[in-house]
Amino acid sequence: MSTMRYFLSVLVAMMALGTAAAQNKPFTIEQVMSAPFPSEMVAAPSGGMVAWAFDERGMRNVWVAGPPDFKGRPLTNYASDDGQDLGEIAWTPDARSVIYVRGGDFENLREAPNPRSFPQGVEQDLWIVDAAGGAPRKLGPGHSPAVSPKGDEVVFIDKEQVWSLKLSSSEKPVQLIHARGTAEDLKFSPDGSKLAFVSARGDHSFIAVYDFARESLEFLDPSVDHDVEPEWSPDGKQIAFIRIPARSDGEAFGPHREGPPWSIRVADVTTGAGHEVWKARAGRGSVFRALAANQQLLWMADDRLVFPWEGDGWEHLYSVPASGGTAHLMTPGGTFEVEDLAITPDRREVVFNSNQDDIDRRHLWRESADADRPERVTTGQGIEWSPTPLSDGQHLALLRSDARWPARPAQVGPDGRMHDIAPDSMPKDFPAAKLVEPQQVILSGADGLRLHGQLFIPADARPSEKHPALVFFHGGSRRQMLLGWHYMEYYHNAYAENQYLASRGYIVLAVNYRSGIGYGMEFREALNYGATGASEFNDVMGAGLYLRSRADVDPARIGLWGGSYGGYLTALGLARASDLFACGVDFHGVHDWNLEVPHTLPAENPEKLEDWARVAYASSPMADVKTWRSPVLLIQGDDDRNVSFSNMVQLVEALRRQGVEFRQIVFPDEIHDFLTYEHWITAYRATADFFDEHLKGAK
Repeated sequence: MSTMRYFLSVLVAMMALGTAAAQNKPFTIEQVMSAPFPSEMVAAPSGGMVAWAFDERGMRNVWVAGPPDFKGRPLTNYASDDGQDLGEIAWTPDARSVIYVRGGDFENLREAPNPRSFPQGVEQDLWIVDAAGGAPRKLGPGHSPAVSPKGDEVVFIDKEQVWSLKLSSSEKPVQLIHARGTAEDLKFSPDGSKLAFVSARGDHSFIAVYDFARESLEFLDPSVDHDVEPEWSPDGKQIAFIRIPARSDGEAFGPHREGPPWSIRVADVTTGAGHEVWKARAGRGSVFRALAANQQLLWMADDRLVFPWEGDGWEHLYSVPASGGTAHLMTPGGTFEVEDLAITPDRREVVFNSNQDDIDRRHLWRESADADRPERVTTGQGIEWSPTPLSDGQHLALLRSDARWPARPAQVGPDGRMHDIAPDSMPKDFPAAKLVEPQQVILSGADGLRLHGQLFIPADARPSEKHPALVFFHGGSRRQMLLGWHYMEYYHNAYAENQYLASRGYIVLAVNYRSGIGYGMEFREALNYGATGASEFNDVMGAGLYLRSRADVDPARIGLWGGSYGGYLTALGLARASDLFACGVDFHGVHDWNLEVPHTLPAENPEKLEDWARVAYASSPMADVKTWRSPVLLIQGDDDRNVSFSNMVQLVEALRRQGVEFRQIVFPDEIHDFLTYEHWITAYRATADFFDEHLKGAK
């Protein structure tokens, strides 16, 4: 071999080694959480455009795309991780402008969170930006915008009341309606002459209609019940709505399998008179179960109403004539759940997603209201959600993910093929090739209940090697973890952390425990769950015993982690089974149900409230804290609006008394679902380090 050929061969070998080293180099938590998360996908009324929100490492912006190339581009340029949320996107009718809300608390509608502790404070405001580009313009304080079909006016909610702003003038917003109650769900009539909304009044709610010409307010078919989900008829003469019977014996975080049946009613807008067009049967499906959709009722072109119902114990789509009649099952096939839906521009079809034939994923389907053979829109190993039919009638926008590639916007054209519409937004160093594909596993709770889970096995795992292992519990509890990146940002982040933990040598089991969704009403409304008996502890034990039985798991090195309801189960596992679980990380968990839901029974019945409180406490980690021995890391923001910060304060006090090792991370002014990317990174890095210290050091 010549000298030159020798050096060339050495160079090629060195390059190959360098490439292999780069491929084997561990990825960081920052890398695996670097992809922007899309949400709030909204179709324009014309022009085939679509808008959505992108959260890129805490920098939230509005993006748009449209025909012919569907190349996504940003409309706004917020460039800091300032903890200010962005959403509630709405188009003007001419598709020339986008209105959005920045700041505030979209979940609890309370004062604007300030997780960066800005001394000057923060506020929630409406903004408008030209779809062709340019600087956004602030319209004023408020949220929940609805744009008139005439294009001249936007109505919105501020201080629980309805306000109005003329888009063509520089006038300030004016309060449109002065009324009792809290205004919700604003919807213009098709011609823009009237506005329907929900007037929520605590133990009841009305459907209200404001007439702009007459400056009058009317309530449709009022009752003592909860009237919600107003839906205009195409001609604007009637409104359909859902009536949920008032009941004072309901319990939060406990099973609701039966109750007074809910119904669908239609009211005449002129007279206010209403009548029932359909009513659920007693028993299964008598308690209303909402979809994860912006609308629960759709008024189709053929005057049929489409709605969700659990009449057979599974969430399916049904339709009924607007004049009344028997419910028609649109989605036959039994054991699957419809989750989200949208109506096509011509009102002749519904596009929806479900877990039919793929119970731990989501795919899209389409169907007309009078048919019963849904057509598949997407298939494969991916996960698809947020179906958004576009105004051109040819394209469908959606969000999708899979096991390796995170959530991203896409579109399906007339050829049926799916294309990403913002591929350049994915970071160049995103470690998709280094991620593992979680395996579907079926395991049993300690009482034998069948459970689904996703198992993350380290990519370099050897069968003969025993690994430390972790159980992950999601929050909610009305959630389902999937075989890929999740469609909710909180669990999208959790999936990234589970991948990161697997890359560090942990076997991770994400458990879909009882009281979660995706597996039917009886699984979701599990007997004695939550504050009524903590029956999910059977699933905590089942997961731990499953991992302990695996040949590739070291039974002495099993930990727990989870957030919110998952924090509750983490704490419950550590309090009741420290001999099985060596340590845990508890994000904003519930530790005493009596701190969370004291309002779930009528205060005027002290005896019943006392009985409920006793069971609720016995179902809480605090009831068993004296047998808690395993170390724990506790993480919470002190402006948590979902789980009282008192839960963490109370637990820390108890652990101190008995000498249990604990660490704490408190984020001042942060809320439940952390609004800052920096706080997620800090919390997740600390989680991995805590497990490394307590499980990898226990060999």
